[in-house]
Amino acid sequence: RCRTGPLDIVFVIDSSRSVRPFEFETMRRFMIDIIGNLDVGPNATRVGVIQYSSQVQNIFSLKTFFTRADMERAINSIIPLAQGTMTGLAIQYVMNVAFTAQEGARPPHKKIPRIAIIVTDGRPQDRVTEVATQARNAGIEIYAVGIQRADMNSLRAMASPPLEEHVFLVESFELIQQFGKQFQDKLCGVDMCVEQEHGCQHSCVSTPGSFYCECNPGYRLNMDGKTCSPIDACADGRHGCQHHCVSIRGSYSCRCRPGYYLGQNKRSCIMIDYCSFGNHSCQHECVSIPNGHYCRCRSGYTLQPDGKSCRATDLCNGVDHGCEFKCVSTEGSYHCMCPEGQQLQADGKTCSKCGAGHVDLVMVIDGSKSVRPQNFELVKQFVNRIVDLLDVSPHGTRVGLVQYSSRVRTEFPLNKYHSADEIKKAVMDVEYMEKGTMTGLALKHMVEHSFSELEGARPLSHNIPRIGLVFTDGRSQDDISEWARRAKESGIVMFAVGVGKAVEEELRAIASEPVEQHFSYSADFTTMTHLVENFSLNICPEEGKGQTEIRSPCECEALVQFQTNTVAILQSLTEKNILCARSLAQMTARLEDLEKQIANKK
Repeated sequence: RCRTGPLDIVFVIDSSRSVRPFEFETMRRFMIDIIGNLDVGPNATRVGVIQYSSQVQNIFSLKTFFTRADMERAINSIIPLAQGTMTGLAIQYVMNVAFTAQEGARPPHKKIPRIAIIVTDGRPQDRVTEVATQARNAGIEIYAVGIQRADMNSLRAMASPPLEEHVFLVESFELIQQFGKQFQDKLCGVDMCVEQEHGCQHSCVSTPGSFYCECNPGYRLNMDGKTCSPIDACADGRHGCQHHCVSIRGSYSCRCRPGYYLGQNKRSCIMIDYCSFGNHSCQHECVSIPNGHYCRCRSGYTLQPDGKSCRATDLCNGVDHGCEFKCVSTEGSYHCMCPEGQQLQADGKTCSKCGAGHVDLVMVIDGSKSVRPQNFELVKQFVNRIVDLLDVSPHGTRVGLVQYSSRVRTEFPLNKYHSADEIKKAVMDVEYMEKGTMTGLALKHMVEHSFSELEGARPLSHNIPRIGLVFTDGRSQDDISEWARRAKESGIVMFAVGVGKAVEEELRAIASEPVEQHFSYSADFTTMTHLVENFSLNICPEEGKGQTEIRSPCECEALVQFQTNTVAILQSLTEKNILCARSLAQMTARLEDLEKQIANKK
């Protein structure tokens, strides 16, 4: 009898169609012979048997029988399934069902070995490596017994280490009984790892009268001879990997970051040249980057929204040209222009100041999160470009600034700063608010506060034009109609400037009449130069410098007067031409009468 201690043993028998009836009988005999030499009982060794083919059948579990006679009768009554060979499915059943407490397995804390003996004659029709690893990790010791046609690689994938003690290949079914005696000796030998508390962290290996501990691959045994530490082959820094070193079971391998591949030396990393694939469709140049590519245009061209095609660059929108009024692009260059009546200065950028009338100007800018920080900086530059057009002084033009999002904030009132430089510095110091787009609330704030005398607006009796400029990039989250109407009714000339997703209907509702002269739109923040030009052409007030009756050729009223006089002269000339035409017609008629009279006399 085998008296090395109690065991929980489950036989896993292949009964596929490749096992012929007489061959299956030898497998019965193999199980009966081994059981016959075991000390079976509820407190000794317990035995279970399952058979499998395309499915798994439980013949009896670990708790069903506790006498060899009962077990032998059950084994002799097995009817083979005679189907496929789903060995992996059988191992899964062993792990999830056969070795559970419900089926009679003793709890792990009792440290009773759990042994599965798999007997098969062919190659599995499913995967066994992963499920066998899980079973071994769950504490099941697997013996793999192959007969005749069995696949050795599959046996090795299933069995527990060391493989030379757990993998057996029998040449024929006729020899299985002889092998059974050898296997019984292997199974019943004194196992010192079982007989005493070995304390091995990973694996215990029995030797005659003793044992020693082993570590799993990739670990080293510590000085105590029992515990194990992982081997980090990357830790010494001598691996030479350009990007990443990955430890693998006592060795290592080099890996590259995404967008690179490992070179032939298995250490250096080479960036993948996505442009070389030939499918980039770039009009000019393709530039490879990790994980992709992008298209680039040659100097003097701009990449279009499709990210592939190129168009000649409008340098006025691509560089900081510095033109005070208008920038005109030419091929590969640009030049500055001034409004009619003004001269370009020697610096080639600024214009002689037009003695235009002074105004109270409040600019209301959108600081919602859709604008984004980088575009908000462009908005501040836009504001300062407008300031450059104005003659800022306490008695001249005054400028105030309001920012809004979900709330409204006065950045500085009309009476805060008295020079263009002060205003421009204050504008660049403005902090981006983010959040929502409450344009209606901003208009209300402008009407009720920004144009109040308390915040620097001059009395209406001084006849100083009040101008409000609203800058937005999207749809308002509140109603704008009421306060847009009130602003215009209170005498404020309203300009609306929209960019990107601004709604034209809202811009027109804000703008004063004629609407076409009081609202502007740009599709992109980077192309807002023309908006400054439009604003400078339309901002000229109806009056001069307050109550002072000084007229300048640059003033709107003077221009209107010139236009009126010109039209009157043209109308006078037209009337004279009409009179001349009538006189000519009368003379022609009289000549025709004289000709008729002469003809009648003849």
